[in-house]
Parts: sequence; structure tokens; C-alpha cells
Amino acid sequence: MHSDGKKENGTHRAEKRHHQNALGVRIDNDSIAKQIALWTALGALFLIPFTPLVVINEFYFPFITGKAFFFRILVEIAAVAWVVLAFLDKEYRPRFSWIGMAAVGFVVWMFVADGLAPNAAKAFWSNFERMEGWVLLIHLLGFFLAAGAVLREQKKWRAWFLTSLSVSVIICTHALLQLGGSSAIHQGSTRIDASMGNSAYLAIYLLFNVFIALWLALTEKYSWLKWSLITLAVLEAVLIFFTETRGTVIGLVLALALAALLTAATAGKHTRRAAAGGFVLILLIVGSFYVARNSEFVQNNHVLRRVASISLNDGATRFTIWSMAFKGVLERPILGWGQEGFNYVFDKQYNPSLYRQEPWFDRAHNAFIDWLAAGGWPAFFLYVSLFGSAIVLLWRSSELSRPERIALTAALAGYAVHNLFVFDNLYSYVYFFAILSLIDSQVARPFERLEHTPELESADGVTYALPIASIAIVVLVWAVNIPGMQVASKLITALSSSPEGVSKNIAVFEDLAAHPSFAAQEIREQLVSFAGSIVQNPQVTNEMKSQVASLAISEMQKQVTAYPLDTREHLQLSYAYRVIGDSVNALKETQEAAKLSPGKEAVWIEMGATAWDQGNTTLAQQAFHKAYELAPQFTELAAYAAAGDIAAGDIQSADKVLLDAYGSLTVDSDILAAAYYRTKNWPRLIGLWKLRADAPGASAEAWFSLAAAYYTAGDNASAIQVIKEAVVRYPDKAALGASAIAQIEGKASSK
Repeated sequence: MHSDGKKENGTHRAEKRHHQNALGVRIDNDSIAKQIALWTALGALFLIPFTPLVVINEFYFPFITGKAFFFRILVEIAAVAWVVLAFLDKEYRPRFSWIGMAAVGFVVWMFVADGLAPNAAKAFWSNFERMEGWVLLIHLLGFFLAAGAVLREQKKWRAWFLTSLSVSVIICTHALLQLGGSSAIHQGSTRIDASMGNSAYLAIYLLFNVFIALWLALTEKYSWLKWSLITLAVLEAVLIFFTETRGTVIGLVLALALAALLTAATAGKHTRRAAAGGFVLILLIVGSFYVARNSEFVQNNHVLRRVASISLNDGATRFTIWSMAFKGVLERPILGWGQEGFNYVFDKQYNPSLYRQEPWFDRAHNAFIDWLAAGGWPAFFLYVSLFGSAIVLLWRSSELSRPERIALTAALAGYAVHNLFVFDNLYSYVYFFAILSLIDSQVARPFERLEHTPELESADGVTYALPIASIAIVVLVWAVNIPGMQVASKLITALSSSPEGVSKNIAVFEDLAAHPSFAAQEIREQLVSFAGSIVQNPQVTNEMKSQVASLAISEMQKQVTAYPLDTREHLQLSYAYRVIGDSVNALKETQEAAKLSPGKEAVWIEMGATAWDQGNTTLAQQAFHKAYELAPQFTELAAYAAAGDIAAGDIQSADKVLLDAYGSLTVDSDILAAAYYRTKNWPRLIGLWKLRADAPGASAEAWFSLAAAYYTAGDNASAIQVIKEAVVRYPDKAALGASAIAQIEGKASSK
């Protein structure tokens, strides 16, 4: 970096003022206050790069919440310290640039959009799973302003990014250990995630670091450090492929190609030739990989196979969700649905073709569309302007060298491509705003009015500014973070086994319910799940079962009352009612959910199951058929439709559905097994279990279930014969088989 744009201190700073203490020692008050504020700000800012290492297992969503609270606290400290510096020294005051204006405008507009969102509380505070909301945006703006002023004035931007790269070495080491099998992959797959807990989060972290390392290497005067940075960049680029995050892989390749093109267009003769050669090499590698995408070598390697699967057909789910998002934007084109409000769009505009995908999407999996849905067209244009203003001003800056411009442009381009396929996370936001702040600090110019505003008197810095700042930091940290941290910890306690038994868990849930927090939805949903497990536990007293079930219902009623347009919460309340066997109220909630999300098959299936439990077989039949009609391409839905017919006694219609969908009347399906059992259709039930038992790799449980079907049908001889055959196949089940046969023969012990 050529310069951080810092002016000479002597011509712009007020005269230092001094006084003597009782011992006659001269004390520089201005220096004391300023130094304390400066070192506080620098300390907090230089701890931020360590955020990716933070994992707090005692918190709910340990890979996310710990990082978020750590970052927020550091930003609050840095921002308050920066404000003190700005009062004491005009050199630290905010400056004007179009990047800064776009950033402030974006955050201000989202404040308006979030305040008018269907769920304003969640829009502002988010939840434990994401830890975003407007609270994150205002912290990012605080980071942008504080880092831009302090790191500019102290010429510490390069040191800050080198610190970040040093941390990335630790992250890469963790990732390599995961590749080698020495460390577990937290997602439970082959896709490395290091301490991020999510492979996509690691991928974008590595992508930013690739270009930051190249930028610093290209401007580094020490040969050993230059080549160390280049080596690190290569390693991180390779590791991106092992995250198997296809959007980031595309972003990396396109960013490298862009960097080569920009170099070829702007560099000297020899460098242009090398850059052009690099661009051609990238094209050859990509082209060769495309030609060989179906080869045995590629298909036998899970990493290459996943990358090779990039296609328009493979992106069908993304395109469908994007289409749903645009429909949602048409309803609220100016204000959007607020942050964390995409679930309303997903529910209302749900496309039945998504049946086999995740049941609940809270993101469009495209950051640009996410902001469009969250804050309408103004938010979208402001978000895009962050990229546009940064790149334009980057290339107009005289403070940054050509290699710096190219590397930072490539980083922003790769990030933008990544964001076309993946939503943001905490540290991708941090890097984005860090680069924006860096560019802003090189091009921004002082506000004339702020320049002429007098600096705070030296004595006042110690007497007033520092004490007020200390109080402000304590209040901010406590109000913004401590309650959430306490809840994140308590929720883990509520869900964990306790030496004191279930009563302890219930007590913690009651305490959480008594003190509503921004994570109330997650707490209440976990409470419903916990209540369901407790009610099924024979070791828990009926009194405790009633206590926890009543609490779950009461809390979910509050949730539905507060947010009546949320489909998921109506279903959660339905589950809570079903826990205590209240099928009447459970059915009402599923019907409300169906009104809010009429295209969602899972809602109709839930309605059918609830109606069936209530004994309303006609409604069960209608609901199951509705699910099938929405997406007849999914044959498993045909099984539900047939089950509804069987429940209603219309066997002829059920057989037609099965023959049309499967070409057979014997179909392996849990819902059909339940239907045959409930209607006592033993021949069909036996046929289903025979199909499962005869399947390759069938489990012992399948054979014992077949025996149970024979036994229930009254065919004891066949049941015993099946058990004997199961014991031959699975010798370790001999004791279980002997016990079952004894029971069937009426010879079981009377103990």
C-alpha cells in the first residue's frame, strides 16, 4: 500500500495542553486520553481477525453465536473508543466518500424496512442460527467507520490484514487436519469446515484470503514474506475446492481470470504477456475439466464430481426459490419483508416442486435477492452500490498501486459471484466491510463542517470523555450481548441431561419462558420438541409430563398470537397439541397453516395425519389427495393419497393410485404400513413387510416386523418360521428370537 492518506500531524492538530499534578509533574492530558482511546480501539480492531477461531460449545449454535457475540463486543469497544478519538482529534473524524454514503444509506434504509417488517423484533435481532438482523448491520457500520479512521490514521491497514492472514494459517491447518482424518468435520460429511462449522462459510473466508494474500505479496519488499504469502494463497485456493462449495469455486476461477485480464490490460509489456498466458491457462484448465467431467477419473473423486455437477439443471432448486422471491417482492417492492422475513415469502409463494428439499428456507441462497426481499428495491440498489462505488473509487484512487487495485477488484468480484449462489455469513460481511473501509480510507475527504468543529479540551478528555465512554461500553456490551449470551447458555442447559433429572430441564425452560428474548421462537420450538420426547418417556411422572406439555402449548400460543402469518409456528403449535392428544386443536392449527401456505405438501400431509388421528377419515383422504395433486411427480405422495383412500375404506381408489404411480399394489411405505395396520388389512401388511425383508441388505428389524405382522394376523406358525429364519441370518439376535417365539407359544416367563 502506498499510503493511508494521512496528513502531517503538526498542521492539523490542536496544541497539546498540559497541567501539573500535586507533585509538580507535568501531565499531557491530551496524550493520556488519546492514548487510552487509541490503544483501546486498536486492541479491539486487531482482535477482530481472531473471530473465526471462536467456538463456544456451551452456547446454542456454538459455531455461530460465540463468533457473533465476540465480534459485537469488540466493535462496540472499538466504536466508542473511536468516538472519543474523534472528539479529541479532528484527524479521526468521519470523512466523505460515496462508499461511506452508500454504507450509511444502506443501514439507515434497512432500519426503516426492518421496523415495518411483519416480524420487526426478529428483523432487528435475528436468531441464534443466523445472528444477523439490523443489529449486525449497525455493528458492521461501526466497524467500517472505526477501522477506516483508526487504521488509516495509524497506517495499520496492512498490519491488520497480515494479522488476519496469520489467523487464516491456523484455519488452514485445521482444515488440513480434517482432510487427513485427524480432526472431525463438523457437518458430518467430506466437506471441510474448520472452525467455521459450515463448508460454505469456510469457502468464502478462504476466497477473501486468497486475494488479500496475493495483494500483500505483490507489494511486499521482503522476499521471504512475499513467497510465504503466495504459498498461503495457493494453499487456500486448493482448500476452497475441498469445501466443495460450487458457487465459491466459480467465484475463485472467474476472479483469477479477471485478475489476469486486468493485469494484461494495465501492466508493462513482459507482465502483460505473463498475464495473458495465465488467462489462457485458466481457460484451458476449465475447458479440459468440462470435457472430462464425465470421465472415470472425475466421477470417482467426490470433490471433482461435485464441482463437475455444476449445471443449469443442478441449479433448478435455486432458480425456483429465486422466482418465489421475486413474486414476494411484487407484494412489498419498496419496504420488503425485513431481515429474517424470507420465511413469509417462502410460505406464501411455495412451489410444490420443492417437496424433497429442506422444509423451511429462510434465505433465497442469493445475497442480492435476499436484500431485495428484505428491504425492497431501495435496499437492493444500495447493496449493489456498495460494490459499484468501491470498484469505481478503487480505480480512481492515487493512494493504491495497480497490483492492489487488481487484487481488491478480484476479491470483490469473486465475492459477488459467490453471493449469487450462497447467502452471507458473519465473517464474509466482516471482510467485505473491511475492504470497503480500506478503500474509503484512501479516497475519503474531510467534511468541512467537522473540520472546523473545535476539538475537545485536553482536560475534558480525561475528566469527561473517558468516563462517559467507559460507561457507554459497559451499557452497550450488557444490553446488546449479555442477555443473549445467557439465553444461549441456558438453552443448552435446558436441552442437556442433568444429574437432577428432568425437573431441572423443565425449570430452565420455565425460566427462559419467563424472560422472553430475541430467540423466543427457537426456545419455544425446542420446548415443543423436548415436550414430545418427555411425554413419550415412561420414566417421567405424569405430573411432569403435564407440566412440560402445558408450558409448550402456552408458549407456542404466545408465538402464534404474536406472529399469526408464520406457517411454521402454526405447525409447531399443532405438534404441541398432538403431544397431549388434543387432535381437535391440532387440526385447527394445520388448517390455518394450509391457508398461509396452500402449495406446501407437508402442510396437507400434517393435516391428513391429524385428521386421521381424530377419526375424520374423510378429511384425511382429502388432505392426502391434495398433497398428491400438488406434485404428482413425487411417487411417495401417491402412497399418502392411497393411505387416505384406505383410511376412508375406498380400497378400489387406493389400488388405482398405487398401480398408476408404482405399477404394483405392494409398495414399501411407512404410511401404507400404518394404513394397513389401522384398517386390519393383514394380507397387505404382510406383503409390505415381506417386500422389506426380501430386499438386499434388509435389517433384522424388518424380519422381526414381518413376524409381528403374521402374529397380529393370527398366523403364529408363519410368525415362528420367520423368526427362526431371522435368527439364522442374524445370529446375534438369537436371544431376542427365542424370547419372541416363547411369547408366541405362550411359554414366556411369568416374571
